[in-house]
Amino acid sequence: MSAEKESDAQSGAVAVTNEARTQANDIFSSRCAVCHGPDGLGNGPGAANLNPKPRNFHDKVWQKAVTDEEIEKAILYGGSAVGKSPLMVPNPDLQSQPAVVAALREHVRQLGAK
Repeated sequence: MSAEKESDAQSGAVAVTNEARTQANDIFSSRCAVCHGPDGLGNGPGAANLNPKPRNFHDKVWQKAVTDEEIEKAILYGGSAVGKSPLMVPNPDLQSQPAVVAALREHVRQLGAK
């Protein structure tokens, strides 16, 4: 086993495949973008009447403050699970798809890099 794969196995990291990234992009477009917007600015069509407003993933301060684990927990269990808005709905159907959840987290992080 390579040192990189061994490190991933020890840390519980999930290998993210291109298939998982494709699924994550589809999920982001169909579920997340409704509120967070297609570019993650928190300005999706469903955001207009929400209070608090959805997270802007381009916010550098937030990106530095939030952990990968918190992002994944919010994706799976909703905003309430991480002390945020209960309006962020959970995605229990993704609990059996850790690579897709990791790919969604990657996507959120990449939006913050823009």
